[in-house]
Parts: sequence; C-alpha cells; structure tokens
Amino acid sequence: MVDGKFGFGIVGCGLVSAFHGKAINATEEAELVSAVDLDQQRLGSFCSEYGCEAAESFEAMLADDRIDIINVLTPNAYHAQFAVPAMEASKHVIIEKPPEMTLQKVDEMIAARDQNNVKCAISLQVRFRKPIEAIKAAIESGRFGRLLHGDTYMKWFRATDYYFQDDWRSRREEGAGVTIQHAFHYIDLLYHLMGDVESVRAYMYNLAHPQVELEDTLLAFVEYKNGAKGVVQGSTALWPGTDVRIEINGENGTAIMQGERIVVWDFKDEQPGDEEIRSVGSEAVKTAAGGAADFAYFEHQYMTQDLLDAIKSDGSPRVTLETARGSLEVALAMYQSADNDEVVCLPLR
Repeated sequence: MVDGKFGFGIVGCGLVSAFHGKAINATEEAELVSAVDLDQQRLGSFCSEYGCEAAESFEAMLADDRIDIINVLTPNAYHAQFAVPAMEASKHVIIEKPPEMTLQKVDEMIAARDQNNVKCAISLQVRFRKPIEAIKAAIESGRFGRLLHGDTYMKWFRATDYYFQDDWRSRREEGAGVTIQHAFHYIDLLYHLMGDVESVRAYMYNLAHPQVELEDTLLAFVEYKNGAKGVVQGSTALWPGTDVRIEINGENGTAIMQGERIVVWDFKDEQPGDEEIRSVGSEAVKTAAGGAADFAYFEHQYMTQDLLDAIKSDGSPRVTLETARGSLEVALAMYQSADNDEVVCLPLR
C-alpha cells in the first residue's frame, strides 16, 4: 500500500500500457508505483508520462512491499511467465487479454491464484461496456426468450506498420493475428452473453497484409450449446475501419450494439427504462476501428476498480481466469478448425 492506496506495478510498457497507466492514475484508491520493460527507452518514456519509478527488475518489483497488484502486459504468449511468480509473491494480478496462448498455462495460473489466495482479473474490459451490461441483464431476466442468434462483426483496419511496431505482432506463436489479438474481445463477448459453444467452423485469410504470415481476416460459424447459431467476422484488412457490431436475437427481442452504443433495442414487451437504454453510448467515443490506440481508457478504469472491490470484499472480479479460459478455448477451436479444414467440437481434448 502507498499512503492508504493500493500500489500497482506494470510489466511491459508497450502500446496497451498507456490505457492501464491512465486507468490506474484515474482510480482514487490506486497508486502507480513502478514499471519494468526490456526496452529502457520505452520504460523511461512511460515512467515519465505516468509518474512512476522504473523498477530495477521484475524480481525487484516482486520484492517491493508497496506493490499490491501487478499488471502483466507482456506479449500474449508470456503472460504466465510473469503472472505465476507474481501470484506466488502474494501479489494480485491483472492480465491483458487473451489470458495466455494455451489452456494448460491458464490452468497453471488458476492453480497459482488458488494456492496463494490472491485475486486475478483478465483485461476483457469491453464486458464493462454499458450496452453489454444491458444486454446481459436482459438475457438473464428472460426478455429475449429462447436465444436464436449471437453474432459479431468486426470490420477494422490496421496499416502494415502496426504489425512491425513490436516483433511479436507478426508472430502467431507469440499471440499475433486478428483472431487472438483483435477479435478475441468480441469472441469473449459472445461467450459471455450466449454461453458455452458446441462447435465452430472457421476460415482464416490474409487479405491485405502480405508482408506478414498471419491471418488478418476470420470468418467463423458458431453453434451454441443452447441451440442458438452465430457468426463471427473479424478483420483488420477493411479500410478505413468501422465500429464493431454485436447482435443478439431471441424469439422475443433483438439488441444490437455498435461501437459503444445501443442502435437497436426492440422487445415484444416494452418496459419502463427501454427508452433510456436506447440512448446509451455515444458515436463520438472511438472503439479502435481504425487504429490500435483509438479508444478511451474508462473501461480499463472500471475493470481496475472492480478488482479493488473484489480484494476489499474478498469476492471475485467480474472477469476471472475461468471465464477467460472459456473464451480462449473457443478461439483455439477456431484456429484448429481453420488449420485442419474441419468442424471442431468443444470442449477441446
């Protein structure tokens, strides 16, 4: 703790670190203590901008009693490498999405969390988006009736230089590619809203970035265990990029989120409050359609505060390793389906 505030440390000062730094600094009960990164110039710039120390090493951060929570913002395939030692040092952890690149490593992190009695939240902050909260509540209250369709359409654009900002961004084995790096947020939202997946049939293409050996476009068909169907479309090839859409259809209603706003909210049983929900969100808020840094930090702040609330109440954060593991399993099934040209059933063996 630092003067009665929860102390934070950041591991990895790449692109997404700015949003975590802003979120921590905007959270009243939080204090950003230090950061660490292999790139000393990048580390110095981050510490100067967000008012924290440069830790001598990750091990020094683990030994720092001022730090209660460590944000693991490394490339996707290295999350467990830092999260597990952090939890073994009795630090709570926030891990960037996806939680890892294999289910086995997620299971190792779950074991470390439980053995050390700490909290772990996954940075799937889009679950805190107000339209998603409204849709989730409507599903849980039964307003949709039987769910029929759950779809996401992410038609984004990234220039080729995005893939060369960091070495890992052009390497699938390290967690790059549109499926796991970009569309994962929206695969997760469908899992969060629609529930378990029965099977997937996926196709992956490189439409506009021949300089990298990655998929920049995903097309997948989803069958949910509740009988509903779905489509996942994700791309970073489609200039200039348009806001993502999440569409949920049931026998008694339809809700559509575009960007961070509700654009359709129609149910057979109109209820008080529906008109207010229809005005949720703003077209002016950017949601990363055209650039990797074109979005606001306030959803990261909601996630940060949620973890602090979980620590204080000894409860669970809203986005746990277990729920993120479910979304990861769906994404991995999509890769398996595209690689082997087959329908893949879940759970994965």
